[in-house]
Amino acid sequence: MKKVVLAGGTGFVGQDFAQRFRKLGYEVLIISRQSGHISWENRTGIIQALEDAEMLINLAGKSVNCRYTDENRKIILESRTRTTRILGESVLACSHPPELWINSSTATIYRHAEDRPMTEKEGEIGSGFSVDVAKAWEKAFFEFSLPSTRQIALRIAIVLGEGGVMEPLTNLVRFGLGGSQGTGTQQFSWIHIEDLFRMVIYVQQHPQLEGVFNASSPHPVTNRQLMESLRHHMGVRIGLPSPRWMLELGARFIRTETELVLKSRWVIPERLEKEGFTFKYDTLDRALAEILKQGNGST
Repeated sequence: MKKVVLAGGTGFVGQDFAQRFRKLGYEVLIISRQSGHISWENRTGIIQALEDAEMLINLAGKSVNCRYTDENRKIILESRTRTTRILGESVLACSHPPELWINSSTATIYRHAEDRPMTEKEGEIGSGFSVDVAKAWEKAFFEFSLPSTRQIALRIAIVLGEGGVMEPLTNLVRFGLGGSQGTGTQQFSWIHIEDLFRMVIYVQQHPQLEGVFNASSPHPVTNRQLMESLRHHMGVRIGLPSPRWMLELGARFIRTETELVLKSRWVIPERLEKEGFTFKYDTLDRALAEILKQGNGST
């Protein structure tokens, strides 16, 4: 039986991927802090899981949807770099290691951009805590020289699907707060979860591909366009805007950071498109129409 290992596979993306891989006939093994899966402390179990696996996908890392206290900053960083190093050492210990290791990274690695899009080749790396985490994460990944395992880092934009970020966004719209946030001009880079999975399969099937790839739709939108589109698809006419001061106040109340909505992420998947990858959900309207279709429980 074909085998895939999902590290950190109990979150929004991991659960979706596990279901899709099983439908394709894969045995899915999950490494997680949660009980019932292979523990991060079980190095022997991790190596056994990786032996003869077709693919290792690392999605591990504490959610950044929290206040950036000193303690949370440390956990956010270590939950990415430490797990990546455990995986690299385990791959090296395999007799028959996975042919492909895909490691998550983040589109947040690029600077706040409202002037031009960021590509893999021409994108400018930003500054600040989130960027430092992203750089350390990729550094930990590419520090490993693996003779039998191809390495790809996916700089993933905001993933849209049933659950995840769609829940707070649709709640805002539902309660009349679905206007623009901050200036509304900040770019929102996103990818439909099905296209993210298709991207994984695509790079698996093209063995010449390695290195860094932007995992985002080719058509980002502004925050204002995002909220307008959500209101349209949910049939809500009015949405009150949220100025920056209100967001700062609300972020403290719900214990998160305004960067998650105010940073302008303008990211284009140039490398993959040049390699021939095509998106099923290339526009936000197409993605939202599928996610919010009547009867799926999201609206």
